[in-house]
Amino acid sequence: MRLHSYVITRDYGFAPNPFHGYCTLCTCKPAIRNHAKVDDWVVGTGQKPAGRDGRLVFAMRVTETMTFNEYWTDPRFRVKRPNLSGSLKQAYGDNIYYEGGSGWHQANGHHSLEDGQPNPENVKKDTKADRVLVSDDFVYWGGSGPELPVRFRGSEGWPDIFAGRGHRNNIFPGEMVIELIAWIRARNEAGVLGEPLAWDPSSS
Repeated sequence: MRLHSYVITRDYGFAPNPFHGYCTLCTCKPAIRNHAKVDDWVVGTGQKPAGRDGRLVFAMRVTETMTFNEYWTDPRFRVKRPNLSGSLKQAYGDNIYYEGGSGWHQANGHHSLEDGQPNPENVKKDTKADRVLVSDDFVYWGGSGPELPVRFRGSEGWPDIFAGRGHRNNIFPGEMVIELIAWIRARNEAGVLGEPLAWDPSSS
C-alpha cells in the first residue's frame, strides 16, 4: 500500500470525478494513473493561490483499475460520459476516451476544444497512461476540505504530504501512510461532502 499525493490546481469535479457512486481519476496525472495499484491511496490537496493550502480536496482508496476502453463500455460508467447541455455533474463527466481503428477518440467535454473538437494536447497528455483509477471507498470534500494536522506537513520528521508541482509517492514512510489513513477514517466521512471549488462563483 502506497500513498500518492498531488496538488489539484483546477477543481471542477472532472479530475477526479467523484459523482455517481464512484470517484474516478481518468484524466491528468498519467504517472499516478500508471503506477497506482489496488489498495493504494491517492489524495488531492488544495492550492495556495486559491486559499486552500494545507487542506484536502479528496482521498480515495483505489479499488479497481481499467483501460479507457473498459471504462468507456462499462455500463456503470456510462453516466460519467459528458453531457454539456445537462447539469454540472453531467457536463464535467470524465468518461471521454476510447480507442478505435483510427486511434484515440475524445468525446466533447471539459478537455475538448471550444468548438467541441478533440484537443490534441490533452489527448496526448491524458493517454500517456491507458489506465483509469476507480474507487468506491473515498471522500470528496471539494472546496470545503479539512485542514491536515501539522504532523503530516513535515513537522515531526515525516515528509510534507503536499507535493507542490508534480506528485509524490515513494517518499512516504509506511507509518505515516497508516496514520494518515487512520486520521481520515476517524472522521467517519464518505462519498461526496462538498461541491468543487470552481463551482463557487465567489472563488473566481
